[in-house]
Amino acid sequence: MRIIFMGSPEFALPALRRLIASEHEIVAVYTQPDRPSGRGRKLAPPPVKALALEHGLDVRQPRSISKPDVVDEMRRLAPDAGVIAAYGQILRQPVLDVPPLGILNIHASLLPRWRGAAPIPAAILAGDAETGATIMLVRLALDAGPMLASVRVRVLASDTTATLTPKIAEAGAGLLADILPKWERGEISAVEQDEAAATYAPQIEKVDALIDWERDAAAVVERKVRAYNPWPIAYSYLDGQPLRVLECTALDATAAGEPGTISRRGDGFAIASADGQAVLAVTVQGPGGKPMPASAYLRGHHEIVGKRMVLS
Repeated sequence: MRIIFMGSPEFALPALRRLIASEHEIVAVYTQPDRPSGRGRKLAPPPVKALALEHGLDVRQPRSISKPDVVDEMRRLAPDAGVIAAYGQILRQPVLDVPPLGILNIHASLLPRWRGAAPIPAAILAGDAETGATIMLVRLALDAGPMLASVRVRVLASDTTATLTPKIAEAGAGLLADILPKWERGEISAVEQDEAAATYAPQIEKVDALIDWERDAAAVVERKVRAYNPWPIAYSYLDGQPLRVLECTALDATAAGEPGTISRRGDGFAIASADGQAVLAVTVQGPGGKPMPASAYLRGHHEIVGKRMVLS
């Protein structure tokens, strides 16, 4: 098939690699425009652009893929199908109408559970034992198109969004490679989603990662820390300054003091949660500092023992 590929972040790379290695012809790769990055704010290309250029593919970076002139260019490419993986733009109907076999989206959940922008953190926050990837036909409604296939991925107790994302990306890419020829031959039927079972995972905001020690149980804190790693990183305030928690463990032990109170635990420290249990800090990051073991942070900040972590 002649395929247009749409994707931007690292999540999209396994799918693009599979397509490059296949017999399909990638007639164009659409990705987001280069963005300022790093302290120097220099323009940096999306990961998809870098990989596509390595393989001599036609890369296009429209600010809006649904503009009429962009859609006209796409029609001239005469694609049979489109593939999208975390592209980062909403596709309007004129784009969806271009490929006769439709546009297939790799969504990082077992639809209809966790439609929306942040399905992987949502699965961790909810304590889901498994999640996965679903390939669906793109429709105008948010992640509500009919499904072609799905693949399950186990969520380990140690998984963070950083570790779970590449697992789902690889699983989704493998599924795509398997079903594309079947879709072309008409061997797969799209199945409508069960609207009654739909749940939503909205875009994450920095404030979502704020730990409320007076309301969050130890297990909830641990899931927050895992879900918001690598961004925005779970945090609360100590002496008016943010202290970020990159890794922690919910302990089956009674905490010392009111929720948010810091107590010494071995050579590190624990924090009292809302359910009277303790959360052992493993890796933390102070304001303006680098991530470090909680034990190392405590050696330089003995005064924090007995103080409380709060919302502001």
